[in-house]
Amino acid sequence: MTGVEGLFDAPGAPGRPIGSGALSANTHASAPLAVRMRPRTLDELVGQAQLRAPGSPLRRLIEGDQPMSLLLWGPPGTGKTTIASILSQQTDRRFVEVSAVSAGVKEVRAAIDAARSELVGGGRETVLFVDEVHRFSKAQQDALLPGVENRWVTLVAATTENPFFSVISPLLSRSLLLRLQSLDDDDIRAVLAQALSDERGLGGKITVEDDALDHLVRLAGGDARRSLTYLEAAAGAATSQGLRVVDLTTAETAVDQAAVRYDRQGDQHYDVTSAFIKSVRGSDVDAALHYLARMMEAGEDPRFIARRLVILASEDIGLADPTALTTAVAAAQAVQLIGMPEARLNLAQATIALAAAPKSNAVIMAIDAASADVRAGKIGPVPPHLRDAHYSGAKKLGHGPGAPVPYKYSHDEPFGIAEQQYAPDVVADAAYYQPTSLGAEAAIKERWERVRRLIRGSRDPKGSR
Repeated sequence: MTGVEGLFDAPGAPGRPIGSGALSANTHASAPLAVRMRPRTLDELVGQAQLRAPGSPLRRLIEGDQPMSLLLWGPPGTGKTTIASILSQQTDRRFVEVSAVSAGVKEVRAAIDAARSELVGGGRETVLFVDEVHRFSKAQQDALLPGVENRWVTLVAATTENPFFSVISPLLSRSLLLRLQSLDDDDIRAVLAQALSDERGLGGKITVEDDALDHLVRLAGGDARRSLTYLEAAAGAATSQGLRVVDLTTAETAVDQAAVRYDRQGDQHYDVTSAFIKSVRGSDVDAALHYLARMMEAGEDPRFIARRLVILASEDIGLADPTALTTAVAAAQAVQLIGMPEARLNLAQATIALAAAPKSNAVIMAIDAASADVRAGKIGPVPPHLRDAHYSGAKKLGHGPGAPVPYKYSHDEPFGIAEQQYAPDVVADAAYYQPTSLGAEAAIKERWERVRRLIRGSRDPKGSR
């Protein structure tokens, strides 16, 4: 089954009570597929394994029938409203929904007063579900506190926003915070497969071809409700044409969005990624943006794209534009902080900046050359004057100040540069870093060549190894 959020809206005015069986009864043929396919038990919930695990707080709350207020934090379509309904149904509590979009303090207090009367008069507890609680003002959230403190209601509040910023501290401290994760592709496939076969859903009357199913999964973006809405639209489009099979063309037409031919595990992934990197390296901003858009539209992990840009910033730009790495790292951090789809702007900005930047591969050439010497066995002893001298006996060993050639403190020398040998003898004349004359690296090249001559003195600063 599916962990679908937002499928249990109360009919009528905000705060209208719903009996524990009323929600599950909404399975008539005209009801939306997502409503018909809502899970009835915690075990039917797809995803959120951390919440469904044996001994988890949520399972203890439901199976132990313990009154406890919950704050559910997660993206849309991950099961927040579903959990509230399951809690109501499996514990035989009344279920009352208050929408933060349309309800005010008056409605909140009325719902709590009704729950208190029900508890006192008949001993039946009430689950008060507040959707989008982050939209409540401080006064509205304050109105919830008496019901929570006195346990007149079991509050289940759902939010897509960080509750540490959007929920008042007294309410947060009196609630058990449960964080829900976006469903992955396998979860969405399980949701769709169940809807295709279950009698409450399509009952095996419609099948979906693999590429069409991939398209629906990609468009769902981890939202189970959205995936079922798209499946219902695609199935309706097929049925209207007298078909029992949903192909890719039908799916594209039904949801009005073309499929992107992109397999995250196949050739397209590697080919498009390669073209993206090579376009940025080649300074073609437009081509780079095209491949970036293809990856994002296909549902590529934005963290993967960000990692590739961070690598490219050092591999292909380096010190030709020292800000490139900062830009790429900032984009990667933004992806983690903001998430998609908004983070596409950060990735696009970084892509444009890196593609337009001057290019240099001197960094990767330098470290590769140094690594090649190390692997070849060119690992001589550290010069005596550079060795650690912060222990007794170092002077007797000829280290530091006791070395035949004393260590020169750079800050005491003219220009802050001391003429002395730093590298082991075996690579004393190596010139790994070969800066280019492109961008900001041109100034680095000029300075480094002067500095190297000062450091090595009369020794010939070879331009190559």
